Amino acid sequence: MASKCLKASFSLGPLKVPGGASGDSVRVFTMYSSSFFKLPGLSRGAWSLSARSAGLGRSSCRAASCLPSRGGWVGEGILTGNEKETMQFPNDRLASYLEKVRQPKRDSAELESRIWKRSQQQDPLVCPDYQSYFWTIEELQQKTLCTKAENARLVVQMDNAKLAADDLGPSEYEMEVSIRQLVESDMNGLCRILDDLTLCKADLEAQMESLKEELLSLRKNHEWLVLTLVCTQCHAAPPVDLNCALDEMRCQYEALVENNRWDAEDWFNSQTEELNQQMVSSLEQLQSCWAEITELKCMVNALEIELQAQHSMVNALESTLAEMEAPYSSQLAQMQCLITNVEAQLVEIRWDLEWQSQEYQVLLDVRAWLECEINTHRGLLESEDSKLPCNPCAPEHSSSKSCLPCLPAASCGPGAARTTCSPPLFVCPARGADQANGKSPTNPNGKRRRMKAKLSEIERKTSCL
Repeated sequence: MASKCLKASFSLGPLKVPGGASGDSVRVFTMYSSSFFKLPGLSRGAWSLSARSAGLGRSSCRAASCLPSRGGWVGEGILTGNEKETMQFPNDRLASYLEKVRQPKRDSAELESRIWKRSQQQDPLVCPDYQSYFWTIEELQQKTLCTKAENARLVVQMDNAKLAADDLGPSEYEMEVSIRQLVESDMNGLCRILDDLTLCKADLEAQMESLKEELLSLRKNHEWLVLTLVCTQCHAAPPVDLNCALDEMRCQYEALVENNRWDAEDWFNSQTEELNQQMVSSLEQLQSCWAEITELKCMVNALEIELQAQHSMVNALESTLAEMEAPYSSQLAQMQCLITNVEAQLVEIRWDLEWQSQEYQVLLDVRAWLECEINTHRGLLESEDSKLPCNPCAPEHSSSKSCLPCLPAASCGPGAARTTCSPPLFVCPARGADQANGKSPTNPNGKRRRMKAKLSEIERKTSCL
């Protein structure tokens, strides 16, 4: 931590920094003073002293006013006129200054020891009782939770009210008005049908009254006819009793009229009952039809609402799809470009592989041919080596002498071995001259060497392949 500056005193600030070979922390003491370490004749700026360990560098005892700046040393040329008096006893002043510097160190060490002892003797702190505060906090938390629950309930009620208001919006009101109009139109239609049926009933009642009046008129006519009849009596043979005949005829006609009346009444009643039944059945069918029509209209309205919801959902999904397709289409195009580039590179690599395989096959064929040539030349060289004498340069009279054994030498190619003869005891002068001139017209060894050199070159090329 950084050390603090105290008035007319000093403060010790231990600072742990990594230092030393073992990586242990090094304590740094930095002291600042406002007017304690002053030298006469120098500037009145504060002096700073930093005592560091060997791992952090040397300690600095230079005044802040004497530090270098952009214009040079600030302390240059600041001595007053009494320079002789100031620099009269420099050694004594330096000793006193060093003593003053060591004194804060001793004071700081003593202060640290006191602090350490005090910290060792100090009793552990007793934690105050915060239970009452905890209870208050719990009560406030409970009130907060209750308030939050009440707020949530009010928010739910507000949402429900908003939903109910949304449900009773203009569209719902118009739908209810249309349903009411449909019901009113249905009621008006039923009223018209009821009026028609009432008119039919009145017509039937009028017909029945007319039939009753006709029956009364027939009875009156009959009575009038009976009254207007003239009764004549004459003396003749005993006539037939006309009264009895008339009575019988009257009885017959009355019975016939009664039967006809009963038949007409029965027919009228049956027709009336049939009409009533037809009317009831038609009313029931009409009611069922109107109920079905109402249900179908409600179903149509519900389906229209659902269709609108589905249309809105489809539009939302289409917009979402368009939003999703916008970035992914660009990514897909980039991927397609990358795939096209990679496919082109793959085609080029395949062509290169085919070309390299063809070249490799050609090189294998060349290598096989060269190996065949090498084997052929090796066989020729071995056959020539077996045919050549040990010392071709020796004269004929020295052929009886024993030849030195041939020694193995390094071959021109891998796996090949050849022998070289030791230098001959007798050298032909002509052959020596030819060798000196670099010519070997009749030397078979030169031809053999050339063939071996050629063979080694072929083997080298083969090994490179």
